Amino acid sequence: MRALMLRSSVRCLVTVFGTFSASSRKVIAQAAAVSHQYYFRKTMHYQTEQRGHQNSPDYRLYFKTSDGKYISPFHDIPLIAETEQENDVPAKKSKKSESEVLYNMVVEVPRWSNAKMEIAIKEPLNPIKQDEKKGKLRYVANIFPHKGYIWNYGALPQTWEDPGQKDKETNCCGDNDPIDVCDIGTQVCSTGQVIQVKVLGILAMIDEGEMDWKVIAINAEDPDAKNLNSIEDVRKNRPGHLEATVEWFRKYKVPDGKPENKFGFNGEFKDKDFAVEIIKSTHEHWRALVQKQKNTGGIDCKNTLCCDSPFRCTTDEAREVVQSAPAFGSAHPVSPEALEETNQDGNSLFVTSFTLTKAAVTSLSSPKH
Repeated sequence: MRALMLRSSVRCLVTVFGTFSASSRKVIAQAAAVSHQYYFRKTMHYQTEQRGHQNSPDYRLYFKTSDGKYISPFHDIPLIAETEQENDVPAKKSKKSESEVLYNMVVEVPRWSNAKMEIAIKEPLNPIKQDEKKGKLRYVANIFPHKGYIWNYGALPQTWEDPGQKDKETNCCGDNDPIDVCDIGTQVCSTGQVIQVKVLGILAMIDEGEMDWKVIAINAEDPDAKNLNSIEDVRKNRPGHLEATVEWFRKYKVPDGKPENKFGFNGEFKDKDFAVEIIKSTHEHWRALVQKQKNTGGIDCKNTLCCDSPFRCTTDEAREVVQSAPAFGSAHPVSPEALEETNQDGNSLFVTSFTLTKAAVTSLSSPKH
């Protein structure tokens, strides 16, 4: 894994977001609603730029480095979170086992939200967009007694579940996406936020015959992170959480008329060491992809930082990609069909950028919400 760290070219700094009073959150929400040609939000060492209109098919969220260069969240954000520096002085490096390193996670769907946001793997620079089904924006239904996604949901960059690679345990091939991650921390993240996570274990979900691994992790900045170091710690300190995760993944597509998902290993979570080996494997599959050693199968591998990739593009070419997208404008209203499918009032289908304290999480978990 040390070799993976040496390959990474972008440093990631942790941004600690403060908690806000009710009045402050109202001001933030009002500011977010103001129409700008471009809208930037700081996410650790990265920025995001919105294009198009929220709640519409043309909405895209592009990624930039802190110095304003456009990047792909799929290919250019390193898998391994590098050591933070303070005052330009490199931090002392400590030897860590492969199971102790931190990984970068790109948050696609904030906890308690329903809009199915995802990295657009087949578009240049792979912005985040809302998934569509039969020409309509996709929202996941609430699976009783839960509200939307029950964790912050996203992906590990620089990983790829190869559809041409059959898993020896489940006999299923990869689903052609970056590997998925569930952050079980107490903070509510925002779409496009890049966080550092500690891997705890993994679940082998089989989605319509395809291997769809679900990494279980926790935000390294979460107050509970120091107490959760393994799947057994989650089972002990968060009774019912793992069982709820399996049931959610089993049933979340049923309201769309699809059968329940199945699982490898009888639905049992595998431990951290097993998870790390799966992550390493998907990283090597991704490396072969961007080096054109594998058939891309429609995946857009355009990147700006992968030195050994034939798909690497210039800064100007990347800028042209973003500027060709529709300009950022005011959000469209959520369709009545989406509100009906998710039993929502429209206020929580898309979560904006703020961080909640554990007390706030407990408050929002109450029935009145």
